[in-house]
Amino acid sequence: MPTVECDVAEARERLEDAGVTVSEGNTDHERWRAERGDATAVAYDGKVVIQGSNPADLEALLREGGGRAHVYFDGAARGNPGPAAVGYVVVTGDGIVAEGGERVGRATSNQAEYEALTRALEVARDYGFEEVDVRGDSELIVKQVRGEYDANDPQLREHRVTVRELLTAFESWSLEHVPREINDRADELANDALDDA
Repeated sequence: MPTVECDVAEARERLEDAGVTVSEGNTDHERWRAERGDATAVAYDGKVVIQGSNPADLEALLREGGGRAHVYFDGAARGNPGPAAVGYVVVTGDGIVAEGGERVGRATSNQAEYEALTRALEVARDYGFEEVDVRGDSELIVKQVRGEYDANDPQLREHRVTVRELLTAFESWSLEHVPREINDRADELANDALDDA
């Protein structure tokens, strides 16, 4: 359960600016409450406590942004297509900022990889990072996004457009293919999400 120490009035304003509905607190001690996705933020004096199965949905909006992050992504599909899930990790010099794994329905392996990259970039963007160094173990996806390979499949082409649009949110970015062992945490998160179903 993440706790963000902050000016709760400014935090409320940031959430409202992002389109999150904020309501009054349920007790005398609660300043306000906000819900987004599977997360609920509860504000007290000087801090906001985030509950729920996906706290990253709100935590990113509450923390001060900026700086550079290393972003790892991986998609997994059982069957091709079949049940699919994504995993992502966002890391800075201070350690892991955010990580997660979630099911994404039915997809091919390549579609799952693109979904993972999309989710990882959304999280990094929402945390306000200005620069991202992105790493994944799918050479196809990395080379398609960088323009070294064509995306002949219409769905993959659409995913590539989405990823390129997300990358424009950053002042600078890099995207590299890495061996699976360097991407093991994102891989583990994706497979855990599949196993939990």
